[in-house]
Amino acid sequence: MTYLTLFLTALAAATLLPAYSEILVGGMVTQGYSLWWIWLWATTGNTTGSVINGVIGRQVDRFKHKRWFPVSEKQLDQARTRFNRYGQWSLLLGWLPIGGDALTLVGGIMRVPWLNFVVLVGIGKGLRYAFVIWVVLEASGLPGSP
Repeated sequence: MTYLTLFLTALAAATLLPAYSEILVGGMVTQGYSLWWIWLWATTGNTTGSVINGVIGRQVDRFKHKRWFPVSEKQLDQARTRFNRYGQWSLLLGWLPIGGDALTLVGGIMRVPWLNFVVLVGIGKGLRYAFVIWVVLEASGLPGSP
């Protein structure tokens, strides 16, 4: 149940919902859970949340002309221009706490091929959780720290 909770928290953290999976990751590390499973479930959940953002992004063109749509055509064009500056490689930064969720949304708008999207976002998210685990191990002095 705890790994499922981690997966769901990491998934929510990758969407526009207010969730912080690092706190749960840190708690699980200090409680002696498997570092491999913590990393795997957090990375998988967070990457899945970003895929949801990408799916939503792919639907933007269907709704951009509706009165209730929260983003103007000008803002969409600006997002496309910024994304095109660095291309799909910018998805490696999808883990950033500020702008990362929007980046994965724009990746969907730009219709980055799914394999590239998942691999690039997954690498970034995996490195992020590896770093979080390392920091917790270092700070706590637990066995397994380098």
